[in-house]
Amino acid sequence: MIQELTDLKKCILEERYQDALLIINELEDMGKQAILRNIESFLVRLFIHLIKNQVEKRLTNSWIASISDSIIRWSRLV
Repeated sequence: MIQELTDLKKCILEERYQDALLIINELEDMGKQAILRNIESFLVRLFIHLIKNQVEKRLTNSWIASISDSIIRWSRLV
């Protein structure tokens, strides 16, 4: 990502705005992919604990904390 920012600055300083826009699009795509990976991670963790709860018919304090944390983090990203 640092290289992309360096290239973006160079393109802007050299007034190569079309190249700068391409780099910005790449950075946006990278950001979207990172957000999707985070959402996937939180959902996997949430589902694992919910499945454990269904199978074992109980909830531990750590599961409750993990489920709550996953929901909070997921809601911040969406």
